[in-house]
Formats: sequence, structure tokens, C-alpha cells
Amino acid sequence: MTMDLLCTHIESIRPVKPGTEGCEECLVSGDTWVHLRMCLSCGHVGCCDSSKNRHATRHYGTTAHPIAASHEPGEDWAWCYADKLMLDPA
Repeated sequence: MTMDLLCTHIESIRPVKPGTEGCEECLVSGDTWVHLRMCLSCGHVGCCDSSKNRHATRHYGTTAHPIAASHEPGEDWAWCYADKLMLDPA
């Protein structure tokens, strides 16, 4: 990914693998999700803001891990919650 010069959280990106194949909280509760996001600091997988639960955003709110990437087939982008900035693919 090209890291836009405006993002000040690039050092938070780690070589992580997803913790699960679905939203971690939704899988526990038996709920469904819309589009998955993976935290690039720890590998947590959560549902996006289009989902009623917004677990990816909640993960950022509780951990302050700033950058999440799409965990959807065919998508290659990331979002910095702290800087409110889309990071483009390489």
C-alpha cells in the first residue's frame, strides 16, 4: 500500500493475520455482519459501519488501533480512523 504522507500512524501497521474469518463479536453472539475490516495492529476482524453493530469502529474506540484494512475479497485498501484518511493500494 502506498502510505499517504498525511497519515501519521503508519508505524502502527504490523504484519498481522486475521484472527477469524468473520466478525469476532458477531460470531460469538450469532449475529450477522456487513463487510469485514481487519485491524492492522492486531488482526482483529470486525464488521464495518454499514453493519448495525459497527464492531470495527468499536474496536478502534476501545483500543485506539488506528488503521483497518478491508477484509473483503477483491478489495485492497485501508482506512486510518485517527486521521480519517483512506490509504490507497500499492
